[in-house]
Amino acid sequence: MQIGSHKLKNKLIVAPMAGVTDRPFRQLCKKMGAGMAVSEMVSSNSLLWGSKKTQRRANHDGEVSPISVQIAGADPGMLATAAQYNVDQGAQIIDINMGCPAKKICNVMAGSALLKDEKLVEKILYSVVKAVSTPVTLKIRTGWDLQNKNALRIAKIAENAGIQALAIHGRTRACAYRGNAEYNTIAAVKAAVNIPVIANGDISTPEKAKQVLEYTQADAIMIGRAAQGRPWIFKEIDHYLNTGEYLPPPEVCETHRVLIKHLYDLYDFYGEYAGVRIARKHIAWYTKGLAGSAGFRQKMNQLQTSKEQLVQTDIFFTQLADYNTHLQYIEEEKAVAV
Repeated sequence: MQIGSHKLKNKLIVAPMAGVTDRPFRQLCKKMGAGMAVSEMVSSNSLLWGSKKTQRRANHDGEVSPISVQIAGADPGMLATAAQYNVDQGAQIIDINMGCPAKKICNVMAGSALLKDEKLVEKILYSVVKAVSTPVTLKIRTGWDLQNKNALRIAKIAENAGIQALAIHGRTRACAYRGNAEYNTIAAVKAAVNIPVIANGDISTPEKAKQVLEYTQADAIMIGRAAQGRPWIFKEIDHYLNTGEYLPPPEVCETHRVLIKHLYDLYDFYGEYAGVRIARKHIAWYTKGLAGSAGFRQKMNQLQTSKEQLVQTDIFFTQLADYNTHLQYIEEEKAVAV
């Protein structure tokens, strides 16, 4: 898998997720086997670039290459300027968001709302590609709704504009995250264009990753929600794709170690106050489905300091390790040591 001059180590990419794919999470996923991780979306509105939030999102200190930054907006000129700004901040790949289904994004005609206006899509893509020397990629959905699937036309526009890779989420904007992702549209796009195509949507196991790659013939897969609290999913999928064999489930001590390191990175990146609050959702994702985790998460949401979070996390995982070495996650919010 290659994007411009950047050759990825495998076919596994972390999907951009608002409030999730910050620098600590991207770095962790790359260490855990992801070939690339795309940042949270950065607004194209230059008035916001001085805000702490945008400055954090444009912070790539120590991040492993390639550094891919997603920009969002609806004005071709502003998006071109935003691309230039982020390249100056260290971005090596610029990704354009035309896939986000969130109402607050679509209400300003950004994200997947842009799929309604193919002429505007064309103007945006040409403007951004012309503005920077780095590769530009695009993330879309299959269309606006089930009656208006235009991913194939958008893909052709993207290819002609010089887009270097195209990620497609297998749902329409109207579907949001409901129902099941479909891969027929992704397969059709892959057969019709010559740029790399990345399949996204509902890829949560090694078997599903292999099935989607084989069915769509995509060049890579993009994983989002399945990596929340399970950053080692990239290592598991990569091993399965290469060997056809499963890695054993992570050990309690390994999960404990990864989470503690992640928490320290969050405190360091955001500071004590914000770090503690952002850490809560990550702790919830890591522990979902483990025995006793419901009470643990409820207690965690009441804690106000990083020291308290670390102490209670240590206690919880030490108790789990007393039962046995590995964990088996069960949907009914229970887990059995094996």
